[in-house]
Amino acid sequence: MLRKLSLALAVSCATNGMAWAAEAPLSAKTDLVSVYQEAVNNNADLAAAQANYGARREVVPQARAGLLPNLSAGAEMQSTRTQFDEPSTTNNRSGNSWQATLSQPIFRADRWFQLQAAQAVNEQAALELSATEQNLILQSADSYFSVLRAQDNLAATKAEEAAFKRQLDQSNERFDVGLSDKTDVLQSQASYDTARANRILAQRQVEDAFQALITLTNREYNAIQGIVHTLPVQVPVPNDATAWVDTAARQNLTLQATNYAVSAAEETLRQRKAGHAPTLDAVANYQKGDNDNLGFSNPTPGVHYGGDVEQRSIGLQLNIPIYSGGLTSSQVREAYQRLNQTEQQRESLRRQVVENTRNLHRAVNTDVEQVQARKQSIISNQSALEATEIGYQVGTRNIVDVLDAQRQLYTSVRDYNNTRYDYILDNLRLKQAAGTLSPQDLQDLTRYLKADYNPDKDFLPPDLAKAAQANFERRP
Repeated sequence: MLRKLSLALAVSCATNGMAWAAEAPLSAKTDLVSVYQEAVNNNADLAAAQANYGARREVVPQARAGLLPNLSAGAEMQSTRTQFDEPSTTNNRSGNSWQATLSQPIFRADRWFQLQAAQAVNEQAALELSATEQNLILQSADSYFSVLRAQDNLAATKAEEAAFKRQLDQSNERFDVGLSDKTDVLQSQASYDTARANRILAQRQVEDAFQALITLTNREYNAIQGIVHTLPVQVPVPNDATAWVDTAARQNLTLQATNYAVSAAEETLRQRKAGHAPTLDAVANYQKGDNDNLGFSNPTPGVHYGGDVEQRSIGLQLNIPIYSGGLTSSQVREAYQRLNQTEQQRESLRRQVVENTRNLHRAVNTDVEQVQARKQSIISNQSALEATEIGYQVGTRNIVDVLDAQRQLYTSVRDYNNTRYDYILDNLRLKQAAGTLSPQDLQDLTRYLKADYNPDKDFLPPDLAKAAQANFERRP
């Protein structure tokens, strides 16, 4: 009796007879948005980025302080003992005093440019934080679909192992009745052993993928919802690489951050040049204390005043820098080089953004074609396998042909699933490059998640086995 090792049969064997991984309860399955929310709440890298932004934003009030009034106060308690040789006398004096000084910068060009640079740095830090938050969206999706990719790969590997196990059993049966020689059994055994080793590795890869998800969110997951095969596979809108590049030039968050980095470097250069400019401050001073306090200013030398003395002063302080050992000139040269460095880094990033955007646009278009081609490849390979099995039964094909056809079939299955997930992630990467990626993109994907997704049954479209059988029956 002819027994075909069809894909549907292999999947059935993998599901019913070789279910190593227990199915988690439906309520335990987590969706994509929930994973992202957990990442937002618990991701250590995001928390570090938020703390970094909180620290960097303080440069603005620190720089602004240099343009605001400065008020200081102090007090002094002093006792002085003076001894004279001729005549031999001793004079003891003590006194207390306190003072307050108010200074208001009137013209400080360097501090004004420092404030401008600090504001640019603040904007740069805010955009870099936004880029980190946006990257977390992609990280969440990448980790999530890496788990699904690994689960589908495991399911395909289990089905492949089941198919090779069945082929081994058939080879033993044929050998027992004298329809084949020992070579067929050994070839089947070798293929089965290889498939079993691959299944063990695939199981570990599933565990590794779940561990990456745990690292990202600091939460344990037993199972996650899978993506249905009816997910629309469409070209980017608009399907114009130049339009995507133009959007990226305007909205890419990292590129925008470098624009502010250049602005900060320009303002820092102006600040360094302003080191050659004069400064003007208004200063008010108030002093009060015992005149015996030697630290107190006496307007009339040689005249002693008893009791407390009070003194007020107000004026302008002009400082004209003339020579500082070449420090200011050196700082100006340094700022020129820092500006040039920042401009070149921005240009390098701009080119990289353009390259990534164009590449990702091509990748998505390629993925669209690949998904359909890989799906058709499964149907063709299944039909080829069934034809090879018939040829083996009638003696026109050998066991090596059958085993190779089986391997090719399951390779096409894995390629199909990998392309599906590549399409999803390349779409998200394209939006990130263009600066338009948002949590709504994850929300849109949840409409195509299947709560009762079972990788052992759902790693292939439900119509594939039927289509393959129909295609095989049409063959002459």
